[in-house]
Amino acid sequence: MFVTIIRTLMLYAAITLAVRIMGKRQLSDMQPSELVVTLIIADIAAIPMEDNSISVVSGMIPMMVLVACEIIVSILMMKSTTFRKLACGNPVMLIKDGKLLQDKMRSLRMTTEDLCVQLRQSGVFSLEDVQYCIAETNGRLSVLQKPSKRNPSAEDMNITIEDNGIEVVVINDGKFLDASIELAQSTKDELNKILQKNNATVEKVFIMTFDRDKNYNIIEKE
Repeated sequence: MFVTIIRTLMLYAAITLAVRIMGKRQLSDMQPSELVVTLIIADIAAIPMEDNSISVVSGMIPMMVLVACEIIVSILMMKSTTFRKLACGNPVMLIKDGKLLQDKMRSLRMTTEDLCVQLRQSGVFSLEDVQYCIAETNGRLSVLQKPSKRNPSAEDMNITIEDNGIEVVVINDGKFLDASIELAQSTKDELNKILQKNNATVEKVFIMTFDRDKNYNIIEKE
């Protein structure tokens, strides 16, 4: 039992490292080649986990080979547009100038229900509101609404909005986050002074957010 646990932890670490090396994103953002490699790695790792007669190294070697192949494929896709088209395909226009292109939907084997579901997930609840809709190579839809249905921007309304930078979490569950503090252009000393002003300590803070204009929000632990 102990040996099985150790083997499983080793393979888990190897899979995590492999995914980190490939720089993978969310499953829904993966290109076809990336998804295939990820699924195969998971299957390969399961074999030595279940069969103690197979060495852990024997399971790691094919995983590393697949990672190397995926890195090479990624580089080739960056260098060659033709290779990228072969590996990932091309984006497909589904709605153009408000007109639904039925032949394109048939080529993707996409039903109107599938289209409407993805439009709703993009915040669009009517086909009549769409000017352009493109099916990207990762399966997601890029949607541009008709001008009359788009939310006006500050520029459209001649409004100047103050730029406060990015609001980031600088304290999480009682601990400072150094990278976030640097992003907010602050220091631990400055944050400690703010905490003292609010009769709080780092250990008692669940979340503290901060931006470069010194705006902050403190939520203490319950």
